[in-house]
Amino acid sequence: MYKKMEFTKSIQTRIYELRNERIMLDFDLATLYEVETRVLNQSVKRNFKRFPKDFMFQLKQSEYERISKQIQALNKGSSSQIVMMEILPQNRSDKYLPYAFTEQGVAMLSGILNSEKAIKMNISIMRAFVEVRKIVLTHKDIKKQIQEIKKQIGDHDSKLTHIYEAIENLLSEKSLQRHWEEREKIGFKRS
Repeated sequence: MYKKMEFTKSIQTRIYELRNERIMLDFDLATLYEVETRVLNQSVKRNFKRFPKDFMFQLKQSEYERISKQIQALNKGSSSQIVMMEILPQNRSDKYLPYAFTEQGVAMLSGILNSEKAIKMNISIMRAFVEVRKIVLTHKDIKKQIQEIKKQIGDHDSKLTHIYEAIENLLSEKSLQRHWEEREKIGFKRS
């Protein structure tokens, strides 16, 4: 059970957020499927009709640089041997930039990679995507709750401010009235 959880977390670290989509890169998928990246990409090119732009796209140089910095940061902070991602060279030509697969694209890979290993790995990857989605939904729910609490605190804060001001005004009025009554009176005094 522990190894399965660790393996799922390993897959989750290979899921990135890009263009408002959760994606996996071709070389990470190739590593998981235990095939060469070029073999994976050749299989995809032979079946290109199955991979529209919302299933798969090639990274731009700026996207590649941003993701490679994330990967390098993960590699520095990881002591796990399961998370062994490729450290990427910074300046690749546009021809050799990696391909990104959305969740639907990864699911479509299961139709073209029919080995036993690929099928099992695809199931694990789909589970990892589901777990990431749950985490994101929980995060959004918590964020919404925090915003509601802040709003309530803000409302209470303004109400408390009004109460404090009213109390200060009452105290000031009573203090002024006391000073008025205790002042030295001038004028004629009756004996």
